[in-house]
Amino acid sequence: MWEILKSTSGTSQHLGRQLSVLEKAQDKVFVTRKMVPQMGTFIGVYLPCMQNILGVILFLRLTWIVGTAGILGSFAIVSMCCICTLLTAISMSAIATNGVVPAGGSYYMISRSLGPEFGGAVGLCFYLGTTFAGSMYILGTIEILLTYIVPTATVFKGTDDEARLNNMRVYGTCCLVLMALVVFVGVKYVNKLALVFLACVILSIMATYAGVIKTMIEPPEFNVCLLGNRSLSNEKFETCAKTQIVKNQTVTTELWSIFCNSKYPNATCDEYFTLNNLTEIQAIPGLLSGVIKENLWGDYSPAGMYIENKDQPSVQLLDTPIDTDKPYVFNDITTYFTLLVGIYFPSVTGIMAGSNRSGDLRDAQRSIPIGTIMAILTTSFIYISCVVLFGACIEGVVLRDKFGYSVKKNPVIGILAWPSPWVIVIGSFFSCCGAGLQSLTGAPRLLQAIARDGIIPFLQVFGHGKANGEPTWALLLTVGICEIGILIASLDAVAPILSMFFLMCYLFVNLACAVQTLLCTPNWRPRFKFYHWTLSFLGMSLCLSLMFISSWYYALVAMVIAGCIYKYIEYKGAVKEWGDGIRGLSLNAARYALIRLEEAPLHTKNWRPQLLVLCKLDSDLSVKHPRLLSFSTQLKAGKGLTIVCSVLEGTYMTRGNEAKTGEQNLKAAMASERMKGFSHVVVSSNLRDGFSLLIQSAGLGGMKHNAVLMAWPTGWTQARDSSARRNFIETVRETTAAQQALLVAKNIDHFPSNQERLKEGTIDVWWIVHDGGLLMLLPFLLNQHKVWRKCKMRIFTVAQMDDNSIQMKKDLQMFLYHLRLDAEVEVVEMHDSDISAFTYEKTLVMEQRSQMLKQMQLSRNEREREAQLIHDRNTASHSTMTDKAAGATPDRVHMTWTKEKLIHERNKHREGMGVKDMFNMKPEWENLNQSNVRRMHTAVKLNEVVVKKSQNSQLVLLNMPGPPKNKKGDENYMEFLEVLMDGLDRVVLVRGGGREVITIYS
Repeated sequence: MWEILKSTSGTSQHLGRQLSVLEKAQDKVFVTRKMVPQMGTFIGVYLPCMQNILGVILFLRLTWIVGTAGILGSFAIVSMCCICTLLTAISMSAIATNGVVPAGGSYYMISRSLGPEFGGAVGLCFYLGTTFAGSMYILGTIEILLTYIVPTATVFKGTDDEARLNNMRVYGTCCLVLMALVVFVGVKYVNKLALVFLACVILSIMATYAGVIKTMIEPPEFNVCLLGNRSLSNEKFETCAKTQIVKNQTVTTELWSIFCNSKYPNATCDEYFTLNNLTEIQAIPGLLSGVIKENLWGDYSPAGMYIENKDQPSVQLLDTPIDTDKPYVFNDITTYFTLLVGIYFPSVTGIMAGSNRSGDLRDAQRSIPIGTIMAILTTSFIYISCVVLFGACIEGVVLRDKFGYSVKKNPVIGILAWPSPWVIVIGSFFSCCGAGLQSLTGAPRLLQAIARDGIIPFLQVFGHGKANGEPTWALLLTVGICEIGILIASLDAVAPILSMFFLMCYLFVNLACAVQTLLCTPNWRPRFKFYHWTLSFLGMSLCLSLMFISSWYYALVAMVIAGCIYKYIEYKGAVKEWGDGIRGLSLNAARYALIRLEEAPLHTKNWRPQLLVLCKLDSDLSVKHPRLLSFSTQLKAGKGLTIVCSVLEGTYMTRGNEAKTGEQNLKAAMASERMKGFSHVVVSSNLRDGFSLLIQSAGLGGMKHNAVLMAWPTGWTQARDSSARRNFIETVRETTAAQQALLVAKNIDHFPSNQERLKEGTIDVWWIVHDGGLLMLLPFLLNQHKVWRKCKMRIFTVAQMDDNSIQMKKDLQMFLYHLRLDAEVEVVEMHDSDISAFTYEKTLVMEQRSQMLKQMQLSRNEREREAQLIHDRNTASHSTMTDKAAGATPDRVHMTWTKEKLIHERNKHREGMGVKDMFNMKPEWENLNQSNVRRMHTAVKLNEVVVKKSQNSQLVLLNMPGPPKNKKGDENYMEFLEVLMDGLDRVVLVRGGGREVITIYS
């Protein structure tokens, strides 16, 4: 009953806390509502999207795109782009309705779905895209102003391109400053102006549709003058004729004076002017004229070429340079399909305008999907209908005239509109102004959201703003970047840059939705139900295709920028846990990989030490031997599995917090050593049980350790109790029973740190008994690390007096050659009695090693397989004896062998039972009949030889004999090891795990 009451009390307290948090949140929302205008779907999402989508491209470039790509090509471009944005909007709607979306919009959605690295990279790219979009809209505004409204208000006089670009830069900068001031005053004024600007846009579109209807009744009185088949700019003349009759007299026209050297009929004229006639055709034949057939197909041409009507008769001149001084209409840039895709795509990129201002919306989850999708459907209909209607009403040479030079310098869409071209001029001017203001409103908020997350340290200053939350510093940076786009001064050059950044953002929005849907995470519960992962993948594929269709080099640059930001965030360590989809994807991938690892045993070629590092913590719960972690890093070089563990004595109830602290200290020590791996601290009633538990259960599935690394218990002789000695020997027994390799480092505090670089020296391997090749593999692994890279490997092997030392050295050199190891070989002769203690090992002892090396004297064709067979056979025999003792089935040994050779080897193995007998010999450390003097004699003699040869080496690797079976011999065993390592500075005792870890095969 008491438990129930306590549980109920806890639940009530929890609910109380939740309500308190909710009330505080509601208070914050209430305060925010007072400070920031709360907008609905229409004003907050639909209108901004419409303004951004129906921007500069519709009024200034769509007619040119239709004329250049043809109706079919333009329809393909518009359809691809609109489908891409619609699919992205569906994915965005699913993410936006899966929880509260605060300020930051698209960045927030991507970062919370794909993690801080992806979110920061794509968010920053999208910020740059939105900022450059502001540049594009401002350039469009100035182009309308200087081309159509006030052509004379130029600072730099002249008709060349350089003067035009400089005028764009000066006026664009002034316009940017004015817009920035409007945005600085407050977002509410931008929203109020939005209604006015959008009214102008809608009025312009309605005027265009009205003009199309009027062409069926009475086409507009705009004519185009053609010389031969070349279109002429009629800004400087009125009459499209060479001569005209005035008061019954034939007089020359303005055109005659332009193409001839005088106004008199006998003047010398341009040859093309003389050979070709002037023709005047309707600029807008009308909807029923049949001009749609001529405009179905595209007409691409290089820069500087004449705009021509291919259906008109013309006498062409061969090998004549293009005359730019005459009033012809030229292509200003080289046109091709992919370029048009890049220029058009920014016209559909306004779909994020609503989500970028999600912090200002009353109900973002409802407003963003409805407002965005409705805006896309509306604008898609407008664009597609305009493509068809422009192609069906307007003459091809007029459509390809980008600036309307052939129709009295009017916008081409303006001459179609009714009642006057000025409706389009004014409407497009205000449309571009409004879109520019929307971009300058959304971009600083996006940057502010990124800065406040703190994932990019150098941007944190831009997270601050005015008292009401307006991002002042972010606005200043946005204006600075926007100025870069204005200095480019070409709308056609800025547009493809935007396309890349926006497409990359849309790609990751689709990816985020697809990942979340496929992972089926419990938190993925969007209110918007009309989505599917296949739609997201289709949208993602379309975005990627459009990126490379538009401009493959811009696409690569955008990816490199995003990649650099990603790696920067990863390097700085964005410690954010947002429950993102990439983490879920990693978990699924890890689960799949772990299951695959367990399906088949590991082959020798794939073996690498997967370390379980047994650390000791001091009284402050800090790592007692940090160099143990350094040595692990050097041994692993960042590859494979590393688990750093420690054991605390006691119960988890009393020392649970200390275990967590110790684990944090282990992680900190690993981070300082740049060691990649896992840390774990367990609490056990005694150290022996704790280490036994770790050796048995550390790791997961196929990712389990196969080697244990620990420090030599230096103070075991001075300790009053025998716990240190007992724990060490029991750990050795545990690893032997678990068939795991064991590495014991003596004087670990003398080992080099990761910052040291050993300039010279040797790593000496004393190969007394064969341990599966681990002794030979360790120096190779250490050589991969910068600390040990300049150290050379030496292998010392011990021969009996009756062995052929010279032949053994040659055979060992050949064996190392086949192992692809570079090492110096030296054979040391010793009496059999001097190494008798080692013959009690259940590994390949001297006779077996000699037998293996003698096999190397066979023919060259059989040498490799014979040597490997001896390895495998002895390992199999060792495993068989161990497994029989355990009542288990031995593992199969990896070898490539013919059936005949296998039968032959089995028969030979049955005859030579002496080798197997060696395996069956038991260690007799505890046998009191064996003299302690004999054991110490072995240790002393071997130590004398090792010290003599390896005293100045950087590291000595020694075989480690097995522990005694009877615990009475523990102390003698420790004394033996102590004497064996006496006089050596850095020593690693190595005990193999009972399997081959190195192979001569490829």
